[in-house]
Amino acid sequence: MIKGLAITPPILGRISIGRIVEKNGKRLPEKDDQFTITTQVQNRDGWIPHPYDEALRKEQSNHKIRAIPIRLLFNAPDLNLRAEYCLFDRQNGRPICTGNGETCRRYTASSMATLPCPSPDSCELAKAGCKPYGRLNVRIGEEEDDLGTFIFRTTGFNSIRTLAARLSYYQAVSGNLLACLPLALRLRAKSTTMSHRTPIYYADIAVRDEHTLGQAIANARELHDQRLVTGYDQSALDAAGYQGFNNGAFEESDEDNLEIVEEFYPPTGESELDGNVDGTAMKTKPTLKDKLDRKAVNAEKPGHKSKLFSDV
Repeated sequence: MIKGLAITPPILGRISIGRIVEKNGKRLPEKDDQFTITTQVQNRDGWIPHPYDEALRKEQSNHKIRAIPIRLLFNAPDLNLRAEYCLFDRQNGRPICTGNGETCRRYTASSMATLPCPSPDSCELAKAGCKPYGRLNVRIGEEEDDLGTFIFRTTGFNSIRTLAARLSYYQAVSGNLLACLPLALRLRAKSTTMSHRTPIYYADIAVRDEHTLGQAIANARELHDQRLVTGYDQSALDAAGYQGFNNGAFEESDEDNLEIVEEFYPPTGESELDGNVDGTAMKTKPTLKDKLDRKAVNAEKPGHKSKLFSDV
């Protein structure tokens, strides 16, 4: 095996919440309220939709994909979902630093170094655009390819935190049969003060609608027993997964990096796909603190009558 090359699950296509659009001569990310499933091939109009995309749209209301039936490849949650802090060079797409909040791997002038990772809030280098970055591999249409996966990438706290919790909990309640559970990747919405009450869409995982949790666990045990009879070794697959991911310093290949930066690390102020807050909205809509600060400044100007305490 080539050292330094991460061996990752085979990719058949992509899952995204949004797309890249042309605006004033620039290619910028645009959020959406639905999933899109594409192949790994692009044309002038962008990524080519995968046949699963059309099939699922016909089954769901308003032809919008809000749920995707999936199974997972591994029993270990951190093999299905890898999340870390990442800083990319926006010019060449090359990862500069990745860390987990404790240690990081960083390119220096002379070599790759392992250093303390204080998290973006406390790191001087992180001001250049370090943020959480997660990759979730899932199986769709398992009858077509037993080991092929579709990848969902995100820099959203909501998606990463929710997916990590779900995977850990489902692994626990199923008795480590995560890879056998009939699950669905779902789109959720929430609004917050920071989003100015506009919806934020994020990814979640749940048991499929046709199953209760108990039925899903029973289904997983049945599938697990069938796999044992055929000689399917899930433990060996998880071990191979760990070995493959640990073989490289960074997971992404050079050919994917520029596209990742374009979608998830756009210029400051632009809204990345599946982020938590629309950066443009944050710039154009002042917060309550902004308004109070402005009033305080105006109150200090000669001849200005303050209204801050007019009702007192």
